[in-house]
Amino acid sequence: MPLNKDALTRYRLIDERLRNHMVPKPSLDQLLVYVSDKMEKTVSRRTILLDIKNMKDSTDLNYKAPIEFDHYQKGYYYSDTDYSINNMPVTEYELQGLEIAIGILRQFNNLPVIRQFEDAILKIADSVNINKKKQEQEQQQLIHLDAPPRYKGLEWIPEIANAIGSREILRIRYQSFDRKEPKEYRIEPYHLREYNNRFYVFAKSTKETKPGLRTFGLDRIIDIWPTDQHFDEKNFDETGYFKNVIGITVSPDEKPQKVILSFTPQQGKYIKAQPLHQSQRIIRDDNQECRVSLHLVLNTELIMVLLSYGSKVKVLQPKSLAEKIMKEALEVKELYE
Repeated sequence: MPLNKDALTRYRLIDERLRNHMVPKPSLDQLLVYVSDKMEKTVSRRTILLDIKNMKDSTDLNYKAPIEFDHYQKGYYYSDTDYSINNMPVTEYELQGLEIAIGILRQFNNLPVIRQFEDAILKIADSVNINKKKQEQEQQQLIHLDAPPRYKGLEWIPEIANAIGSREILRIRYQSFDRKEPKEYRIEPYHLREYNNRFYVFAKSTKETKPGLRTFGLDRIIDIWPTDQHFDEKNFDETGYFKNVIGITVSPDEKPQKVILSFTPQQGKYIKAQPLHQSQRIIRDDNQECRVSLHLVLNTELIMVLLSYGSKVKVLQPKSLAEKIMKEALEVKELYE
């Protein structure tokens, strides 16, 4: 049975206090104060009493904690001085959960934030015997995860993230796809975002003829230099900026429109299970079609997503989007004629 996170924290704090033999055995009120102070929130006497009972008797927890009450000293203690809930063996169910979680973390060990904790992840895996013998792995594999792409430009994330937090202006050397030579920019970095296996920084480009918000792919950044100069405010609302967008391309002149798509009934099952966007609404669902409406900006990423469904989707509205999809489809057809 899944356990409440706060309850697990209280159990460990009670265990921590009962194992401390350098101080007198704690009374109920002293346990209450200890747990409340550590959690920085008010905990009731009834909750602590229930926690003690669960630690002793709950079959779900299976702690079987030897908690006793010393009527002479008016305090709780472990009758087995070597006992700790931390010594409890990991259940098979918990082991499977840890194996999945660590497997996912390992798939992304090329990310800087994961790589710095690699040793800790390996220690956890080893301590719960997740590292099975090769023969056992060949006989049964609990979960398979495709290897993630090797993101290019990850080395810039810590420096950019720090600059966002401290509002520091950065100088970058950037090689765009449409230029033969790299160009230098001074930017006020606002937001980091990942889409389709690439990382981007959204920033205000200064010192240009037309300064304004730009999107820079981290894989195209050649170098970064701090400037020790700072900007006054972030001046960027990422939640509102991406609210009506699939992907990262946002034109300030483009307004979101009502998009109506007709999917085949079979494809509709997948669309219902994994919506294209948070604005998605089902407006018809029968043996003829699955029709959905969305509120989106008509950007390049939306067109690419719709083209990926091939003949399994038809754009009903707006007409301009339908014409773009049809034009792309005709050009693809010409490639094979």
